[in-house]
Amino acid sequence: MTTTTRRPTSRIDTGSPGYADNVEANVALATTLAERLRYAIDGGPGRQRSIDRHLGRGKIMVRDRIDMVIDEGSPFLEFSTLAGYGQHDDADGNDTVPGAGIVTGIGLVHGVPYVFIANDATVKGGSLVPMAIKKHVRAQDIADENDLGVIYLVDSGGAFLPLQDEIFPDKDHFGGSFYRQARLSAKGLPQLSVVLGGCTAGGAYVPALSDEVIMVEGIGRIFLGGPPIVKAALGEIVDADDLGGAALHTRVSGVSDEIAATEAEAYGRLRRWCEDTNQRRIDDPTGWLDVVESEPPAFDPEELYGIVSADDRIPFDATEIILRLVDASRFRAFKPEWGTSIVCGFARIHGHQVGIIANNGIIFSESALKATHFIELCEQRRVPLLFLQNTSGYMVGSDSEAGGIAKNGAKMVAAVANATVPRYTVLIGGGYGAGNYGMCGRGFQPRFLFAWPNSRLATMSAETAQTVLVDIRLAGMRGAETTEEEVAAMRAEVGEQFTTQSDPYYATSRLWDDGLIDPVDTRDVLGLCLALAARQPEPEPGRKIVYRM
Repeated sequence: MTTTTRRPTSRIDTGSPGYADNVEANVALATTLAERLRYAIDGGPGRQRSIDRHLGRGKIMVRDRIDMVIDEGSPFLEFSTLAGYGQHDDADGNDTVPGAGIVTGIGLVHGVPYVFIANDATVKGGSLVPMAIKKHVRAQDIADENDLGVIYLVDSGGAFLPLQDEIFPDKDHFGGSFYRQARLSAKGLPQLSVVLGGCTAGGAYVPALSDEVIMVEGIGRIFLGGPPIVKAALGEIVDADDLGGAALHTRVSGVSDEIAATEAEAYGRLRRWCEDTNQRRIDDPTGWLDVVESEPPAFDPEELYGIVSADDRIPFDATEIILRLVDASRFRAFKPEWGTSIVCGFARIHGHQVGIIANNGIIFSESALKATHFIELCEQRRVPLLFLQNTSGYMVGSDSEAGGIAKNGAKMVAAVANATVPRYTVLIGGGYGAGNYGMCGRGFQPRFLFAWPNSRLATMSAETAQTVLVDIRLAGMRGAETTEEEVAAMRAEVGEQFTTQSDPYYATSRLWDDGLIDPVDTRDVLGLCLALAARQPEPEPGRKIVYRM
């Protein structure tokens, strides 16, 4: 007996004018994203002096440091490259704190994935602004959930004191990073530091809380209070190296475990240390998830540019997106003829099985129930979930309310919240209102959340907000006379606010995602994320019963 696999089909006409218009618009968005990422990495004209000073001290640029640690030719998945975007611009519009002055991401060392947290000393001397702390803490949370060790490349001037109230006291501020570091170590996840510059005040605890520490002679320093503070407090005048240099802490205090003459030597030693950490490789065959050989999609991922609508008011078919992300474009849809405003089904991405939930617009009652049923199936079968989010939210109106949209939407939200399998989210379009929550938005803590440069994120669209908020304002004025010009001004003000705040760069600047990505890179990014879950020990069993919704 032989079986045949039905060849996947697509309804996309790549020769149509609409497709060409979409390509033009989305390629332009991808080009803008690439330019802004390059600016964050290279820095603008105002940063060159800091870079020259950094290199003049014999130091290496932060991403080159990471490249010297990770396996040659292996990928580095960087998080939130545009953190802080637009929040620290000078009078000329230049970003003075690109990337929030810190680089985080995942790289392989001897085939083992590690989270990297590396200060960029060319940005405010490595001082930590509020978004740098948020980015640091987010990277530690990723390490925790994915069972990854952390490598800290420390070159920091400590907290940016003018903003100390946004850095110091709260649970997810600087103290929260120490708390997480101690708990990661207790969990058996290696915490390894290389000290390449200053570690002052609270920053001293990053290496001090590490399992093992290397300091580079001549540039690495650790002290709770630097020479100015010591002089002010004690009247003692002391050289920085004598106070907290590599020789002192390696040979006298014992804060450091080894001393290296150069950065290159330090990274060679760090790689040797990583061989002894007893961590699972990225390709560990004893992981809990089923993995088969990867196959490329049958349809070119570049066609995503032509599928995503240039006008975000025009819907696009989620199934066509899926066919360009998954192995061999094979996708088994679940309940394909019911609740069609949500697409659910099983596929593989780089050999990893995944259950996909994707929006075809607004979420109706039957769509919410379909998604809930599918989530329970994946929970029972221990299949990771991928949410491809593009929705204006749950359906409103008298018919929908009578049909139970509130309780059925709540079932979907509860199912997402209680799923114990790994969950991943990509914003491929709009993420509005409670639909963002039901599709596993940031508030529902997916393991990773990435966004496309066409995405929008807000309680509602700018057009809807103009109607809703202006009507509320007018009602609050209790019949006071308003001119058409005044109403138009209100609408313009509301529209500008919601347009600005729903922009993907506004969102990624505030770490509401783990990074903006080019649509054509989505498959590879998800493949790495799924591989991290596959190497982990199997978690506690999920709920086995499936309620037919």
